Formats: sequence, C-alpha cells, structure tokens
Amino acid sequence: MPENSASDEDIRRVASGLVACLPALSRAVERRVDLDDTYAKPAKPSDAQLALLRHVESCDGITVREAAEALLMKPNNVSALVRQLTEQGLLERRRDPADKRVAHLHLTATARREIAEVEHLMGTHVTRALRALSDAELDALGSALGALGSLNQQLHRPAR
Repeated sequence: MPENSASDEDIRRVASGLVACLPALSRAVERRVDLDDTYAKPAKPSDAQLALLRHVESCDGITVREAAEALLMKPNNVSALVRQLTEQGLLERRRDPADKRVAHLHLTATARREIAEVEHLMGTHVTRALRALSDAELDALGSALGALGSLNQQLHRPAR
C-alpha cells in the first residue's frame, strides 16, 4: 500500500469532507431523478436495490452470498432485496444444477432497460450541473476520479 506524507489532521479533514459530501451528492442526484417527470416508471428502485441490480449486471450469475460480500451487506438483507426485485420482475433466481440450495442471480430484460434509463437520467442531471462549474473545478473533479476509485477499492477490502 502506498504511503503518504499527509498529517493525521489533513487526513481527518479530507475524510470528514468526503463523509459529508458524498452522501449529500448522491442524495441530490437521486432527488433530481425522483423529481424528473420524464422518468415514466411508477417508482425508481431504492438505492440498495439499484446497487444490487448494478452489481448483478456486472457479475451475471452471482450468488446472494457473493453479492452480499461485494456490497458489504448482510446476506439476509440481500435476500430480501432479491425477493423484492424478483416480485417486480427485475431479477431472476436460477437454481445451481449442482447444488439446489444455491441460486444464481440474473437481470431481466426489464431491469436492463430500467437501469439504463436511470443511469442515463442521472448522467443527464450530473452533466447539467458540471456545465455550471468552472474549468478549474472540472479539472479538479476529473483529477480526483482515480483517487476516488482507489478509495472505493480500499473501503471494499476486508477490515484489518
């Protein structure tokens, strides 16, 4: 793991800023989508449902346990989400032929369309907001993307 020379105070300041900003940013994007009347569906999937759908999209055939580990959630919570999404016709559970106790998760065509629609709408709102920023602010955000990706990877590693 690369070392840095930042002081503990600087690291705490950045951590505090991220902890305050990232959820607020996410809520603002979600709120824009919720208020957008061009989204024709009766209800957008919840944040947790959308996270699970996105993960299944990238890891087709994943099990509930694997999804729970990857999303840092409890398996029973993921099972509840799977049940909801299956009832809504967004997710399919397919039994493992070798072990009938294991189910593999797959998106339905409806889920793929809805995810694409929500992602497009989110991107539209974020793009509109980014157009209002200065060149320096855009450059700073662009430069931060790699570091945010690395931070995400660190947070998904098992705690020591």
